[in-house]
This record gives sequence, C-alpha cells and structure tokens, in this order.
Amino acid sequence: MLIFVLENTGFSKYLKQISMQFELTKEFLANVSQAVANGDSTFISKNVIDLHPADIAEILDYVNLIEAQFIYRLLDDEKSADVLVEIDEDIREKFLASLSAEEIAESLENMDSDDATDVIQELSEEKQEEVLSKITDEEQSSDITALLNYEEDSAGGIMAKEFVTANINWSVNKTLSMLRKQAEDVDYVYTVYVTDDVEQLQGTLSLKKFLYASDETLIKDIYKPEPIYVDVNEPAEEVASMMEKYDLVVIPVVNNDGRLVGRITIDDAMDVIKEEAEKDYQMASGISEKVESSDSVWVLSRARLPWLLIGLLGGILGAYVIGFFEDHIVEHAVMASFIPLILAMGGNVGVQSSAIIVQSLANNSLEIDSILKKLLKEMMVAIVNGLICATIALAFCLVTEHDQNLALTIGVSLISVFIYAGLFGTFVPLILNKYKIDPALATGPFITTTNDVIGLLLYFLVGWVLYF
Repeated sequence: MLIFVLENTGFSKYLKQISMQFELTKEFLANVSQAVANGDSTFISKNVIDLHPADIAEILDYVNLIEAQFIYRLLDDEKSADVLVEIDEDIREKFLASLSAEEIAESLENMDSDDATDVIQELSEEKQEEVLSKITDEEQSSDITALLNYEEDSAGGIMAKEFVTANINWSVNKTLSMLRKQAEDVDYVYTVYVTDDVEQLQGTLSLKKFLYASDETLIKDIYKPEPIYVDVNEPAEEVASMMEKYDLVVIPVVNNDGRLVGRITIDDAMDVIKEEAEKDYQMASGISEKVESSDSVWVLSRARLPWLLIGLLGGILGAYVIGFFEDHIVEHAVMASFIPLILAMGGNVGVQSSAIIVQSLANNSLEIDSILKKLLKEMMVAIVNGLICATIALAFCLVTEHDQNLALTIGVSLISVFIYAGLFGTFVPLILNKYKIDPALATGPFITTTNDVIGLLLYFLVGWVLYF
C-alpha cells in the first residue's frame, strides 16, 4: 500500500531524478549550441529544461550569451529564478546586463528575498530602481528594499525575510490555521518562531509538543524560551561560526529592539564560509583582492602585484644582507651553498606557525588569556624541531664538508631561525587580529619575505661569530 501511494504521488519519479546525476560534457554542449543555432526548442525542452537548476546554471556558465538567453527564456518563471540564483556571479553579472528590467523583475518575484537581494545588488543603482519598479509583488519589493539597506557582510545582508511565526497568546488551533497561510510564501519551514504582540522574539515552537497539544492549549504553555539568535548587525562570518558551533540549520535575526526581522539558513552560512575560505586562501597566496581566472589581465595583475612588490623589496634587502657579508662569503664560499636551506626552513616554520594561529582565530578557539601560553608553546615546538633538523644538518656538514665551524654555523642558525620564525609567525596574526586586519595576511608572502631577510642575517651573524 505504501509503495502504491508513493508511486502515485510522484515520489518514485523524484527518486529516479535524484539518483541520476547530470554530467556536463563537451559533446552535450556542442549539441546544445547546435540546437540553439537551429532554433530547436524541442531539443532544449527535452534535454535541458527538466534538469536541476544547478545543472542548467552550469550549462549557462559555458555557453555564449545568445545561447544562454535562448535557454533561459524557455524556462518557466519559478525555474528561471532558481537557475539565476545558481549561475556563477561573474557570468550572472554579464547575463543580467542582457536581460530587460521586466525579465529580471519576474525572476526576482519567484526568489526568496535574500537571493533576490543578492541578484539585484549586481545591477547599477539606476537599473536597481527600474527593476524594483517593475516588481508587482509589493511585499517582495519592500523586503528587497529593506535588505539592501544592510551591509552585505552582516547578518541583515544575508538573511531572508520569509519565516513563520506564532503569537505567544494564540491557541494551537488558531496557530495551525495561521501557519498554513504563512507557509504559502516559505519554501522550507525549519522552525516556527514564537513572538509577542510587538513581534519581539520569545522562543521557538516544538513540533512534537505542538502536535500532541489540544486545540485549546496556548502557545505560551508549550513553547521553548531563550532561543539562540543573532543581531541584525552581527558580522556574517560570526553568524556562520555560531551556526557551526550549535549545529543549527537556521537561526533567527532580531533588530536592536529585539523584534524578529528575518532568518538565516544553513545554505547562506555555507556561502559565507566558502567565500571567507576563498578570500583567505587567495590572501595567503599573495593575492590582495577577490579574482577569478576569467578576469582580465589588468585585474589579475592588480591583485597580484602588491605582494610581488613586497617580495621584490624583501629580495633587495636580502641582497644587501648578502652584500654586507660579501668578504666573509668570499673567504668561506661554502656558506653560500646553504643559503637556500636557511631560507626554505625559516619560511616553512613561519607559515606553519601562522597557519595554526589563523585557524584558531577563525574557530574562536584561541582565548585571550592563552596568548602567552601559545607563544611559549610555539617556542618549545620550534626548539624541538630546530634541534632535530639542526642535528641532521650538522651531521651532514661534518660528513660531507669536514668543517666543524660550518657545521656549527648551520646547526645554530637553524635553531635560531626556527625560534624566530615560530614566534614571529605566531605573534603577527595575533597583532593583525587585534587591529581588525585579516590575519590570513600573515600566512602568505609577508611572513616568508620577512623570514628570508632575518634568516639570512642570523645565518651570517652566527657564521661571522664562529669563524672569527
């Protein structure tokens, strides 16, 4: 009986759809391009329209603008809205420019308010006003306008205005009736929020208690008080961290008066985490702004050049250090052979130390009173690793070069460089974080370049002392 019901409700068809994963190939793209060129809407309807919105968006990312328009205009309003949300941001910006204000407005009306706001922010202010004027759903237009007033990287900037609530003084019977009306505008109802008469958030409603309660039971007798929530001005990154910490799939957002104004779902939090991870990775790699491989040569050069110039400056300073000890190097030329070793080990230690601290800061696992303890711990780690590596290098020098002074120079220098790089790599991210600068800067060329200069200086100073 259950199987019969599921089949007749279309559930079996749904299972077949999700079990078949779409794979985009060059041959498929060629067929799509050929179909568009021939005006063959039947092929597109049969092979593209029924795909998942994310798969259709992937196709639009690869085809040209004319082909993308042809496919997009064959989609129904709801599907086109879902696809527009999924298109890569850089591609979407160009694609939106090719659509009329009416077409964009129709898609925005079928999106959640947070997605609609993300899309409309990619338009010029003039185009935004035109699109908003074309939206016939006044509530949707009002929600988008309200969300545009928040900072993009704040809780208000990523929240959605669609949610369901129950008044604390309602009965179960009235609540059920009201929830049915509210749920029409909400795709996914994760939580029912309980508010008072002035819409201040009071708690959440347990579905189990709600279903077991009698019709006359009041919500105030069965709701769960003291909910986890975020302020509308909370940084988006902090919101994502909070949702991760408490394993939440949705979190309510309140304004300064404690009134419920929106909710943030896990997909929005994941977008924030992904964006922050990409930004930190690029910053750690010496790229000063968010770029894509499809960006112009000038944009890519502009993003990379600042840290390349810093690296150039470090190289020049390193050359001056080597030049200062030129007479010493001429007399003991073998020391030059081990310069790459000192530079490589110092850079590695610094990046390792800074990466651990940056990770701790990102996870909020580094307490204020543990900073000194962290520095001491990193110093001990540097000493242990330095002793092991120095012993190996010292033994190698004694066996191959038969030069005791050189072996001691390498050994002592490595320990010194390990300690300096470990402390510097730990200290710098903490300082940057204190002054509200992204500590991911410390894991890139800044640490490496600084360690190169100081490492060379330590190496030659130790050599100068031991040889003279």
